[in-house]
Amino acid sequence: MFGIPGKQAVTITDRAAAQISKLMTKDGHQGLRIGVKKGGCAGMEYTMDYVTEVDPHDEVVETAGARVMIAPMAQMFLFGTEIDYEVSLLESGFRFHNPNVTEACGCGESIKFDEKLGQNG
Repeated sequence: MFGIPGKQAVTITDRAAAQISKLMTKDGHQGLRIGVKKGGCAGMEYTMDYVTEVDPHDEVVETAGARVMIAPMAQMFLFGTEIDYEVSLLESGFRFHNPNVTEACGCGESIKFDEKLGQNG
């Protein structure tokens, strides 16, 4: 596990917790797994998938009835992130307020992290 012992990797706002809880009860999901993958114009993209089984290697964060699993390879990139759910006139969705992001593309779909993150040594 990456991070500080006793401190959750991510925080979940009340709005995000309410939306995640709604998604969990919809089809009996155990929660949402959040990760990162290579892609997009800035180099990395967030991933979100429904989870029917909790992987023992995931870090599990639970807040107000919402459960989020952080994939092992994503924990260092997501540490300190606040997950929010925003609704606007034209769109709604999860927003990641991540202190580890150094750049984001104009469309908001991809991000870039400090190059030191993920390096060993």
